Amino acid sequence: MFDDVADPDSLCPRLPSPLQEVAEPAFARHGVRLLLKRDDLIHPALPGNKWRKLAPNLRAAAEAGRRTLLTFGGAYSNHLRATAAAGRLLGYRTIGVVRGEELAAAPLNPSLARCAADGMRLHFIDRGTYRRAGSPQVLSALRDRFGDCYVIPEGGSNALAAQGAAELGEELRGEADVAAVACGTGGTLAGLAAGLGARGRAVGIAVLKGGSPHFLGETVAGLQRAAFGDRRGDWRVEARFTCGGYARTTPELDSFVAAFEQRHGMALERVYVAKLLLGLTELAAEGAFAPGATVAAVVTGTP
Repeated sequence: MFDDVADPDSLCPRLPSPLQEVAEPAFARHGVRLLLKRDDLIHPALPGNKWRKLAPNLRAAAEAGRRTLLTFGGAYSNHLRATAAAGRLLGYRTIGVVRGEELAAAPLNPSLARCAADGMRLHFIDRGTYRRAGSPQVLSALRDRFGDCYVIPEGGSNALAAQGAAELGEELRGEADVAAVACGTGGTLAGLAAGLGARGRAVGIAVLKGGSPHFLGETVAGLQRAAFGDRRGDWRVEARFTCGGYARTTPELDSFVAAFEQRHGMALERVYVAKLLLGLTELAAEGAFAPGATVAAVVTGTP
């Protein structure tokens, strides 16, 4: 391990993250309690599922003697931002492989500008190549270009990430009948469901348009097999609440966010958390949760 690469625990994460009960009319009408699992408060630079998924990968990189992290994301990727921040705070060099070669000629948006300010080297590739980012050919070309890197997949979702997210489920055991999280790449849901154990139920609210519940479910199951040896826990994926796709919105979502923020004085992250809460609200209205049940929604990021 490199002496000048710090352990993630040196950042003093706030664990377990707090649970906050909120009075939401749609849940109260059906006799259901809503808790917010405030993973956004774990660390100001590495909030939520980003901490839980990145920390075990950072330890593995250090143990393998790798001080350069290479990972993947879109133009507004929270994962890229978190990886860049981790590099700045802990002494890793970071490379972000960004989907969309055309973005290289455009001014950086605020998300990518933050990555660059934290020292991340941005490398833009065309969308076709990006879809094959996990292939040996693409990874070999990237290693030829950037040297010996520790590679973290898109969204940070791999077996180590699922194992890290299992701690989230363990923290919610006995606190909630149902625990729900927004899903992009599925790593947090894989760990959450495993950590909840036999008595808990997990729901993943997909935020990407075009992916079927079956496809994302197979991804989650694959991550669980890699991390734990087999499928774990009682979980399912809901794909009805993407609101047009990743980082997109609808008038319904905008109205929901405005009303929630006014009631609770809490700003909602739009890409993941707002869709999670909208989806859970609609599920509650449909009677998906039994009267007397407690539902915990995992707040995975900050606005």
